[in-house]
Amino acid sequence: MRYEFRVTGHVSAVLAEGFPELDRVPAPRQTLFIGEVTDEAHLYGLLNRFRDLGLRVEEMRRLAD
Repeated sequence: MRYEFRVTGHVSAVLAEGFPELDRVPAPRQTLFIGEVTDEAHLYGLLNRFRDLGLRVEEMRRLAD
């Protein structure tokens, strides 16, 4: 399953290294993280990682395969 996470603000390359399985795409006033999520545990792990790094997920959506 591919997911897109929209995070508030600019996320630096150094901070994005905390998400090696996701691609980082800068956007106006946001940063997009896009990549494969293997299962529900992986999804919740990613959300916890965003939170632990102080990043606010504005939107999360599953992308069409």
